[in-house]
Amino acid sequence: MGRGVSMLMMAHAAWVGVRYTVVVPLLHVAVYLCAAMSLMLFVERLYMGIVVAGLWLNRRRRRSRKGRDADDDKKDDSDDLEAGGAEKPMVLVQIPMFNEKQVYRLSIGAACGLWWPTEKLVIQVLDDSTDGTIRSLVEAECRRWASKGIRVHYENRSNRNGYKAGAMREGLKKGYARDCQFVAVFDADFQPDADFLRRTVPLLLADPAVALVQARWLFVNADECILTRIQEMSLDYHFSVEQEVGSACHAFFGFNGTAGVWRLQALADAGGWKDRTTVEDMDLAVRASMRGWKFVFAGDVKVRNELPSTLKAYRYQQHRWSCGPANLMRKMFWEIVTSKQVSAWKKLHVLYGFFFVRKVVAHLVTFLFYCVVIPACVLVQGDIRLPKYVAMYVPAIITLLNAICTPRSWHLLVFWILFENVMSMHRSKATIIGLLEASRANEWVVTEKLGSTTTTMATKKKKNQNQGFHTPEILLGLCLLYCAIYDIIFGHDHFYIYLLMQSAAAFVIGVGYIRLPITPTYLHCISSLLICLLQDQIKLLVPSTVTVDICIFACKETENNRFRATLEGKQIKMP
Repeated sequence: MGRGVSMLMMAHAAWVGVRYTVVVPLLHVAVYLCAAMSLMLFVERLYMGIVVAGLWLNRRRRRSRKGRDADDDKKDDSDDLEAGGAEKPMVLVQIPMFNEKQVYRLSIGAACGLWWPTEKLVIQVLDDSTDGTIRSLVEAECRRWASKGIRVHYENRSNRNGYKAGAMREGLKKGYARDCQFVAVFDADFQPDADFLRRTVPLLLADPAVALVQARWLFVNADECILTRIQEMSLDYHFSVEQEVGSACHAFFGFNGTAGVWRLQALADAGGWKDRTTVEDMDLAVRASMRGWKFVFAGDVKVRNELPSTLKAYRYQQHRWSCGPANLMRKMFWEIVTSKQVSAWKKLHVLYGFFFVRKVVAHLVTFLFYCVVIPACVLVQGDIRLPKYVAMYVPAIITLLNAICTPRSWHLLVFWILFENVMSMHRSKATIIGLLEASRANEWVVTEKLGSTTTTMATKKKKNQNQGFHTPEILLGLCLLYCAIYDIIFGHDHFYIYLLMQSAAAFVIGVGYIRLPITPTYLHCISSLLICLLQDQIKLLVPSTVTVDICIFACKETENNRFRATLEGKQIKMP
């Protein structure tokens, strides 16, 4: 008995020594590092927010001055472009796809329906499908449109070398493609409106220095489930702020890989498509920018597309989107630094703002702070004090700046924060893999599309998919739950409130419930859970009996298939 007690005392003494000589100093460094990265991210977000506000005010002032004159001028320009097909440039439309059984008809049909003279428009379907049945279906669809007089060319390779970049590179080598002046790129699930070319090509013709016109994405299945609504919030910020600011201030932004029109001269001048990373679109954009070409973001031109509606597909997509930019930064760092055709200010923007802050810091600080530092500080009670500006003020302002672009989803703000914190685990891992160029750095998995226009059958199919458990999320939830319980027993800072909510979010994602539709019942259950978690904290601040108004959002579908949030007041008694 005495020997066991002495061993316990020795173990405790050893832990105390390690705690004060290793753990606490490392946590201090981590806190300072997170504070520095948070401030970097805050300054970047604040800068972009100020620029967007200025652009909005400037547009509003110009509209009030010109009234309808600007619209009339636009109409006249469009009419001029429509008159005389001989004056229009040759445009190639590339549609790369891989086993896209659910959506191939949508993209091919939309491309063939573009308003452009038939003799000046060439559609190129780049089908790398390995399924013979799907290849036959896609080829038959191309023949069907060709029989209507549309110039559609079906191209299929015997290999997938270079994946998407390799397919588009081979497509540009075709004889009929060499006569084209511009190339529009659409992924298999993208459906441009008929006037897409009429609204984008004039921007390229107006300025010979413009290499790319990028359109905005419009999500046809954003209301499908909470997973798609959360993605909509993140991508709305990307287009409304990041792309807008890049276009207005630097004439540079990352090409989104689809829904854009390139000047073929600029594409060739930049070295063409390269497959050295999983973000061939960003690679091309950076190289073209370093050659002095300009980009224009056409935010008023929107192209319909589909968001990943399964967690598996979304995780693969996020791995590619996080690993690829980090790997590209590693490969192009000195190429950017030594470039002589752009200013030092633009180099700084690309390396620091575009790559380092948005593609590296944003992922690492989210996971390191919310999923590592805060739980670790809970376990070393009293030895580490988190500054309030790091733990509360800066993250709150960053979150509000991110969410302001999607007002219809503000009621999902808490769920969005918790979901992004969980996903930061995968993004951080992918970022490190890209920086170190580890084994999965060049992993390419095509994002699964299910064709959101097919309702009943596709919905049943999706419900049967992705019902398994996701081990990383569940393990993260268990760790956070342990830290929450520890804080409830021994803590004094009430971090357990956040830790309980974050662990609950990890469990919800881990068991696949993130794909549930957003209904009043779903929101009522989640709201009730949050109230239960906050109940103990409320007791500390108010008398023993209190009436709390809970706003439950009831989503009602409107005529245009958009959702309007309405509030229902509910009274809940808390003891």
